[in-house]
Amino acid sequence: MSILDRMYLARFVQNYLIMLVCLMSLFIVIDLFTNLNDFTNQRGGFAAVAKHIAGYYSVQSTMIFDKLAEPITIIAAVFTVSLMQRTNELLPQLSAGVPTLRIIRPVLLGAVLSLSLAPLNTEFLIPRLADAITVPRDDPELAKPTKVRGAFDSVTKEHFVGDDAYRRDRKVSRFEWTSASDTSSGLIHLTAAEAIYLPEGSGKLSQGWQLYNATPETLADPLPEGLVRLGPGQYFLKSRNVDFDTITRRPNWYFYAPTHDLYEMLNKPEGGRQQNVAVLFHIRLTRPIVGCLMVLLALAIILRDQNRHVFVSAGLCLVVIAVFYAGVYGCKYLGEHDVLPPPLAAWLPVMIFGPITLGLFDAVHT
Repeated sequence: MSILDRMYLARFVQNYLIMLVCLMSLFIVIDLFTNLNDFTNQRGGFAAVAKHIAGYYSVQSTMIFDKLAEPITIIAAVFTVSLMQRTNELLPQLSAGVPTLRIIRPVLLGAVLSLSLAPLNTEFLIPRLADAITVPRDDPELAKPTKVRGAFDSVTKEHFVGDDAYRRDRKVSRFEWTSASDTSSGLIHLTAAEAIYLPEGSGKLSQGWQLYNATPETLADPLPEGLVRLGPGQYFLKSRNVDFDTITRRPNWYFYAPTHDLYEMLNKPEGGRQQNVAVLFHIRLTRPIVGCLMVLLALAIILRDQNRHVFVSAGLCLVVIAVFYAGVYGCKYLGEHDVLPPPLAAWLPVMIFGPITLGLFDAVHT
């Protein structure tokens, strides 16, 4: 790399860091003041509230970066090239016969490297911090009840429902379990006043549900596989596929899963939210391509007419990128609502904007 290349790359990195700090800080400040009551209602005084705010947004920053990764890169690239135009750094090099693509190559390199941070964040950081990310603002101790959404194990043909769940103790009140695996005895139904999930490694009884005050208190032998009688009204229900997180997770729980987990979910014989998972899986695959196309489209608009005022070019660039984003999210919406097949919902923006972007970028004066 030449001295100019290192200078332009350093300038891009500087602009990227500035935009990263500014946009993420703005996002956090707006979210904080919008939901300030949820934080200030905690006990322990100012120190406890400040600690909760710092801890909450330290993990939420991964999700914020996931939303802002592409806009930060686009704005940093646009600002870098616009500054090169405004200070007349392009004209001498163009006059010396240096192509435009060669001049902005450090900016493109920096954009590719910064865009690669988003998939790394999605695949490694967010799945590891998923439990902390889903902690509510107003319940850092996880003491408040949450609703049980229920689950069905298609392998063992078991259905799990309940009333309220308490994350801190992994406890579910009014727990109901129905099994249809034993066809000779028909359906088997148990209702427990309280059920606690024991994760793997909890002791002799682990990776299952311990039921208390269950009805009926006794079941005729033989008991279904995985069900152990501990005493009158007490049972242990072995369940590897349906744990506490499974029956209490949010509707968008799959957002926090890595891509290979999404692929495994699509191969399971389950009907719940498969369409949304399929759309997200294909969007994960096309995200790097879409990000690169946005950067190229923005730079093509900036460089196409170097006599145009810098602020006019930047404004036009933002409008076109907004249209691009609208197309991406519009196709995603159509895919999630069964209007478009999931692969087409993810690849349609690439097929529409890809040729346009490459055509505009190829038409840049050299």
